[in-house]
Amino acid sequence: MKATSCTVVALCLFLLVACGSSPQSLIVGKWEVQNAPIKMTAEFNDDGTASINMFGQTLRGTYKLSDDELEWSVNGKTTRTKVKVTPRELELTDSSNRTVKYKRV
Repeated sequence: MKATSCTVVALCLFLLVACGSSPQSLIVGKWEVQNAPIKMTAEFNDDGTASINMFGQTLRGTYKLSDDELEWSVNGKTTRTKVKVTPRELELTDSSNRTVKYKRV
């Protein structure tokens, strides 16, 4: 009986951790481009809004994340990139295979 209880508790903890680390929850927050000649940041909010800051200008827009693709709309222009996100790193790769790496701020 004790072993069954431990197994159930372990399974519940695993499910809670797995639910909390979805790409959607991982992308939320502020990110800074790595190895860029200028400071450039991006911020994703849990309500689907996003902003990018570069050259002292902030551009606001929206985003959708599904599986491994990020669709980002800013100023009427929509771009789609492949996305890899971990708790500390965000990697966006466009259709020309150019990759931009971000680190969490």
